[in-house]
Amino acid sequence: MAFIDIPGFVADLKDHAADHGFHVHDERHFVETYSLRQAWEVDLHPERACGGPLDLHVAVEMEPRVLLAFEDRMLEIPEEEEPPTGYALPMVFNWALPPLPKGPDLLVLATDLAGIGGPELPIEISAIDSTASVTDAPERTLSIAGRMEIDFADLFMRRDNLCDTLDRCHAISEFVLDRSPAWLDEI
Repeated sequence: MAFIDIPGFVADLKDHAADHGFHVHDERHFVETYSLRQAWEVDLHPERACGGPLDLHVAVEMEPRVLLAFEDRMLEIPEEEEPPTGYALPMVFNWALPPLPKGPDLLVLATDLAGIGGPELPIEISAIDSTASVTDAPERTLSIAGRMEIDFADLFMRRDNLCDTLDRCHAISEFVLDRSPAWLDEI
């Protein structure tokens, strides 16, 4: 008997994301045959970014040993006892933009996005400057990533409350969309 329905959680995540102003475009499911580690990837973006330039890639990674350890612990405890904590399902949020001719100041952007993500969704900012040839101006590729974990106990008790996380993801997406025309040299 499975205590946690991860595929059902991912399906609910997609529906929940649509309720928070995102369009879901694609989903992939990977299973590593040796370890049975599984990953689900969902591609989405805010409604107003249908024509680009921003995409959000959400990855949910399930380590079978962690899930099995949680299930073993659940079998050991009395039914009326709270489920054990400390067994987590990692989620990674990656925002993608095309190369930026006029990239942002990373420190300012990191500070602004840290205020939106808060401690619940810590945001990491990085960039790579690429020059196609010596005479070309560098183009900046921006990487924005957020990571969080959902405890299996919260999933089991249906306390996963993704509303706050999806609201934060939407606010980050809107913030980036509002500033992207200047970075893409479209103003």
